[in-house]
Amino acid sequence: MDDFIYRGPGAQGGGSANRTGGEELFCEGVPLSKIAREVGTPVYIYSYHTLTRHFRVFDEAFDGIPHVICFAMKANSNLAVVRSFAALGGGADVVSGGELFRALRAGVMPSRIVYAGVGKTEREIEAALKAGILMFNIESQEELLAIDKVAGRLGVRAPIALRVNPDVDAKTHPYISTGLKKNKFGVSIEQAMDEYERAEGLPNVEVVGIHQHIGSQLTEISPFVDSLKKTAELVGRLKSRGFGIKYIDVGGGLGIRYLNEKPPLPSELARAIRPVLEDLGCTLVFEPGRVLVGNAGCLVTKVLYRKSTQEKNFVIVDAGMNDLVRPTLYQAYHEIKQVITTDAPEFSADVVGPICETGDFLAKDRALRVPQPGEFLAVMSAGAYGFTMSSNYNSRPRVAEVMVDGDRYYIIRRREDYEDLVSGEEIPEFLGEKAAHDA
Repeated sequence: MDDFIYRGPGAQGGGSANRTGGEELFCEGVPLSKIAREVGTPVYIYSYHTLTRHFRVFDEAFDGIPHVICFAMKANSNLAVVRSFAALGGGADVVSGGELFRALRAGVMPSRIVYAGVGKTEREIEAALKAGILMFNIESQEELLAIDKVAGRLGVRAPIALRVNPDVDAKTHPYISTGLKKNKFGVSIEQAMDEYERAEGLPNVEVVGIHQHIGSQLTEISPFVDSLKKTAELVGRLKSRGFGIKYIDVGGGLGIRYLNEKPPLPSELARAIRPVLEDLGCTLVFEPGRVLVGNAGCLVTKVLYRKSTQEKNFVIVDAGMNDLVRPTLYQAYHEIKQVITTDAPEFSADVVGPICETGDFLAKDRALRVPQPGEFLAVMSAGAYGFTMSSNYNSRPRVAEVMVDGDRYYIIRRREDYEDLVSGEEIPEFLGEKAAHDA
């Protein structure tokens, strides 16, 4: 996170808790405390320079091979983030009609959009066909038939790739592993030929590719290589039978460093998979998500209270599991930094939020400098699966998002207010009458 660095001395905000600190954490040229004071907390903050640098590094790793980079929007679907990649020639990997809508609104070319996901509805399929996307990644026989039906109704042919399940262990958290036979995604590689032949016989679909994706937060290259060897062998057999395989969708999943992981660089991944894929005569489609945005963002939160019991110390902050669910859902580690460093003594504490759940925590048994109420903490590596997985649980408005470019920052999503919480809801007339009668 080169664009999140400490500089110079600063002063913590927070009423009577004001105190001079040491170095201050900046995003590019803007102090995080300035954004926190002016925009409020909790707040997601993204570095534009980090986003674009990560995209270029990934893109350049595959120079010399025809390829398309389709950003996995489930990681971070903010329009400004998606536009940043689209402006560099990036596409989008979408898994819902809403993500398709966002991708188009952000300026992604339809011919650079791939549509995955096991539960596409007819309405979503129709929208994608009308937009003219690159291809659908097919997850099941019944989905294939549904797409053929919708395409026939529209009088078009739907470009499709079959998602094959190579039964390779991605060696990641079981909730984000997708390439094993027991997972819900794709069709088994043994059944793939039969399914391709079925697709070839349908009047309203065109077989154009093959797709695989074995999981997220991968920190080893070997699962990629093992799965792609199986996929490449299948591509060879398909081509020998006359199938027009133009695209090999490699998927995504390349991991980032949260604590002490040592994930491969895009250049290392490229060196490993080039020999497997470069002679197949296909355009490669990549679906990076976390690796582009994860370390480009942080969540800044304010300390509300401290609490100690006989068993634990707690730091209670204004961000909760509804804002960042990864620690609760995946037991994920996120580094927590003081926005302005102090020489306060260290202690071990759980960093918890205001949600009425025991599982509402951002960190457990973490060594921290004892903070004062009003001080700001930064939850690092929160650019991926942060805001996109947030919710209004406990009727909490969703937080603001900010993008920093050099020495300026821009609010790219305003903070919700209480009126937003009830937007679209109505109390039916009979309940009003009932309340009056009961009174």
